[in-house]
Amino acid sequence: MIRNLTNVRGIKCWGAHIGIKSLKRDLAIIYSKVPCKVASVFTRNVVVSECVKLTKKQVADGIAQAIVVNSGNANTCTGEQGRLGAEAMVETLAAELNIKKEDVIVASTGVIGKPFPTDLVVEGIKKNAPRISKNNLAADLAANAILTTDTFSKSGFEAFLLNKKRIHIAGIAKGSGMIHPDMGTMMAFICSDIAIDQQLLQKIFKEAVNKSFNMISIDGDTSTNDMAFVMCNGLAGNKELTDENQKGCRVFKDKLEKLCLHLAKLIVSDGEGATKMIEYKVVNAPDEESARKIVRTISDSSLVKTAIYGRDPNWGRIIAAAGRAGVYFDQDKIDLFIGTRDNIQLLDKGKPTYVKLTQLKKMMRASNIHIKLSLNMGEASAVGWGSDLSEEYVRFNAEYTT
Repeated sequence: MIRNLTNVRGIKCWGAHIGIKSLKRDLAIIYSKVPCKVASVFTRNVVVSECVKLTKKQVADGIAQAIVVNSGNANTCTGEQGRLGAEAMVETLAAELNIKKEDVIVASTGVIGKPFPTDLVVEGIKKNAPRISKNNLAADLAANAILTTDTFSKSGFEAFLLNKKRIHIAGIAKGSGMIHPDMGTMMAFICSDIAIDQQLLQKIFKEAVNKSFNMISIDGDTSTNDMAFVMCNGLAGNKELTDENQKGCRVFKDKLEKLCLHLAKLIVSDGEGATKMIEYKVVNAPDEESARKIVRTISDSSLVKTAIYGRDPNWGRIIAAAGRAGVYFDQDKIDLFIGTRDNIQLLDKGKPTYVKLTQLKKMMRASNIHIKLSLNMGEASAVGWGSDLSEEYVRFNAEYTT
């Protein structure tokens, strides 16, 4: 049996086609029977959607009960008209579900700069809010309704026992292009029935995002609408977690990170025009932040991405990208590995191992590539994920709005 958002106690969902997009579903609703503790992370782009502006205010108190998402229109650079549209989404859903409007999260994704279809969205909410359901299909419909250029829906589920109470965590996400650390064109909506302190939840979630969604890169573009949430309604009945050193909290943190990583990898695997998924690992670094910077710089390199796509064994591009990450390392100490399991060594203490190029080209036919760089300067490490860059990506984005 496939488990998803509706397997979390008290969570109902729905997804529908209301006409923003010509054929596909474009409105999603997620609702909790009771108010939830909520943790959130938003894009760092200074140009943001009206939904981001409003939702930041909505979650300032750390409480939320429902999420409404439209796809097909980003509601960005829409001015007063867009602001009123975002507010109308909140007010309409709150009225339909009989909850506080302050407890509604609003999200939008799609094309920037188009007038926001407020009337269409408001009518869509009124029509579909009564349809929210615990049925597994309802969660699948919601997962499909938040997509834009994605080719498949993205969902995940985790569960564990906490003092004989079964805890559920489930989430959906979207993302395919404009993906880059510090949030890309991606959204993630996660729900759990665990009881947990809100400030502790925010700390745990931020750490999970930094290890997952903030360590993926497809094209180096950070979007205007990105957001990720986790809502916890406490209906599992466990004693509220208040200390990150509690055993139960450590397990919850591990499961939440695992779910976020799962969703993040699904986003990378669905990269626009992508043919390969690449794992980047930097090990033996002086500190974790240095390792993260190098991973993010290499994974964002167009030269590295295109070399991987073309099966060009030009490993010098990897080293060059690492060298401009703003982190000092001794090039005479580094080891470099590449392969389906980073099993081919290219550099040994800064010196080429002179692997046959034909061997590398053959290996690079694989759909999953692993790159590992050892700085040999400490014990810290970091891992990130990215896709290659193909002609299909250029074609798709050249024709996106036309």
